[in-house]
Amino acid sequence: MAAPSTSESDLPGDSTEPSPRSAGASLLADLNPQQREAALSVVGPVCILAGPGTGKTHTITRRIAYGVQAGVYTPERVLALTFTNRAAGELRGRLARLGAHAVQARTFHSAALRQLGYFWPHAIGGEMPQISASKSRVVAEAAERVKLRVNPTDVRDIAEDVEWRKVSELTYEQYAAALESGARTPPARLKPEQAVEVIRAYEQVKDDRHVIDFEDILLATAGMLESEPWITQQVREQYRFFVVDEYQDISPLQHKLLTLWLGQRRDLCVVGDPAQTIYSFTGATNRYLIDFGHEFPDARTVKIEGSYRSTMPIIAVANSLAKHIPHALQLERAVETETSSPLPELFEYPDEFSEARGIAQRVADAIAAGEQPAQVAVLVRTNAQSAPLEQAFQNVGVPYRVAGGQPFFKRPEVRAAVAGLRAAVVASQDAGPLFKSVSDVLRGRGWTVEPPREAGPAREAWGALDAIMRLADGAAPGTTLEQFTNDLMSRAKHQHEPEVAAVTISTMHGAKGLEWDRVFVTGLAEGRMPIAQAVTAENIHEERRLFYVALTRARKYLYLSYPQSVGPQSRYLAELGNRIQRGNFAGAR
Repeated sequence: MAAPSTSESDLPGDSTEPSPRSAGASLLADLNPQQREAALSVVGPVCILAGPGTGKTHTITRRIAYGVQAGVYTPERVLALTFTNRAAGELRGRLARLGAHAVQARTFHSAALRQLGYFWPHAIGGEMPQISASKSRVVAEAAERVKLRVNPTDVRDIAEDVEWRKVSELTYEQYAAALESGARTPPARLKPEQAVEVIRAYEQVKDDRHVIDFEDILLATAGMLESEPWITQQVREQYRFFVVDEYQDISPLQHKLLTLWLGQRRDLCVVGDPAQTIYSFTGATNRYLIDFGHEFPDARTVKIEGSYRSTMPIIAVANSLAKHIPHALQLERAVETETSSPLPELFEYPDEFSEARGIAQRVADAIAAGEQPAQVAVLVRTNAQSAPLEQAFQNVGVPYRVAGGQPFFKRPEVRAAVAGLRAAVVASQDAGPLFKSVSDVLRGRGWTVEPPREAGPAREAWGALDAIMRLADGAAPGTTLEQFTNDLMSRAKHQHEPEVAAVTISTMHGAKGLEWDRVFVTGLAEGRMPIAQAVTAENIHEERRLFYVALTRARKYLYLSYPQSVGPQSRYLAELGNRIQRGNFAGAR
């Protein structure tokens, strides 16, 4: 955490911007006018509003790299922040390819933990407490202490409220008031006083175990910066320029920490889309994005509305729904050379089992016609909806993966393959073409040229090994086995998973930030979308935003469906107007 040698006086003045003709101008060559305006806004408070598919990650990484090459940024003093390890890894990878290797790209938790671990021995003394491996275990013990009987689902609900209270910066009294007023539904069907009691007990269990949770990382770092000016000074000397991606997902606690990092300086760029706020239940709020101009009256706001992802018919559906979402952008097609594209289709099914069979058959037909399985996704509202789909895909022999399951690089067959490749490098078995060296190792761990006939665990394991084989096939000419293995280990470190040849089944929340050619959005019945638990006006708005996220995952083909036995069709379908066409039920099979 030592501060770099560059002093404040060495930095360019905030009133200047580099000319596009200056160093790094080639980085802007492929940007459209809106993206280019955002990339050139390298100093001062900047708010970039970017809709789905508009190339926001491409834009902000070009902006950072351009600022570095133009001499505006010292790379070691730039901190790019986001909310998931996958997103942070993507930022690091793109920045490295653009020559900005020294720029830090981290999650809020990772950045805070790095600072907390560095300063803890000096500010507090001794070793930092361990981070609790399981919040659920601590919640279960807390419930026992206050003599409450809870099941695993209840434990998850209580754990969610533990997190929400902390990131919302609420005292126990304020949390109780939120429950009693109806602003927050008590978890696990508890009475408000019971919920407060078990959450108090949770904190006591942690103290007794001498552990902290992930929210404590942010709380402790903020407290340390507030109480120790010498630490705050060092951190602010280390980082001068901040970029926050997905700013609509920031919580009050994260905003407080960002404010402490920034101090009186104003070199903050935020990027987000108010219409994609779908994590309010965890404490996220889009009000900081919406009110950025109030917090920074001289901020520059740039809107990026040209979508490179979806066809015009899909954009039209998204825009129809967006009219009912406050502060949503109206998308437009960024590329005008599009030929005629099919309208999104809506299918009705008697029940969720026939819905699953119909979807599986349509996917099987698409794959038989040449579609790649990895370019297909089926989106559900909750994990409980995936079981009929999994069975239907198994019945038609379509490979699938359930998103949110075991991470790719933690699968046992993948760990064994990476270990085998490392052993081959040590043993100097690096002769001949790369694909032969890799295939020799993978064959010894069960990979074959042809996949198993039956879907299931064996097919999933084969798919994971085949993904490694396809990475080897696509490697640059001359890549050695050692280079390939090192790249694989780097991917594992940054959670940069390779593409697996399987259809993705994902919740709508889990699909955020991803895209596929062909997307099926299922279960669009009242009680599923919006979900039955959505009872307040804000809950209903959040469900609509979630549906918007689901629609905008599709590039070419979008299919909507609902099972009549679950309930009447979702109210949100009426908001799409005539932008969708009724699908042929018989053809859906």
